[in-house]
Amino acid sequence: MAITISLLALVATLYQLHLQRLHNEKSLKPLPQIVLIDKEKLEVHIQNSGVGPLIVSNVSYNQADTTYTGISRCLSLAPQAFQHLEISKSSQKVIMAGASLEIFSTEFEKSDTSEFQDKIRRELALIEVTVEGEDIYKNKVTVKRSLQWFLRHDSIIIQGHVL
Repeated sequence: MAITISLLALVATLYQLHLQRLHNEKSLKPLPQIVLIDKEKLEVHIQNSGVGPLIVSNVSYNQADTTYTGISRCLSLAPQAFQHLEISKSSQKVIMAGASLEIFSTEFEKSDTSEFQDKIRRELALIEVTVEGEDIYKNKVTVKRSLQWFLRHDSIIIQGHVL
């Protein structure tokens, strides 16, 4: 009888450990978002709105059915004209809960014409960003976002298509 009770207690303890692990995995999930900013600067951030850290292993940029590892290959701007960050498996980044990571930004000069600024926005609008990562329990997380939002005030968008 004592052996049976001991075995039942052991099974109950192991089950409780399993439930605790499931709870921890669910409560420490990262919630990645791709945030776009268009004020004095054009910016693209990866924001972790979850409660656990996000380990970003890859950021890719899709333009015209071609995938690039860096946004500099998608734009006509000189790479020195903007801040950018390339992330790959060999250069992973960790974004803590509530924090963000800037992957692109450029600040326009006062001498830049509105035509030049609109040209950069149109180039950005043709890109789709894909962020791949994982949580601390090795659960994969992927988020995609088109940068077409940068053309929200442009009159050349007709039914969601860039002309």
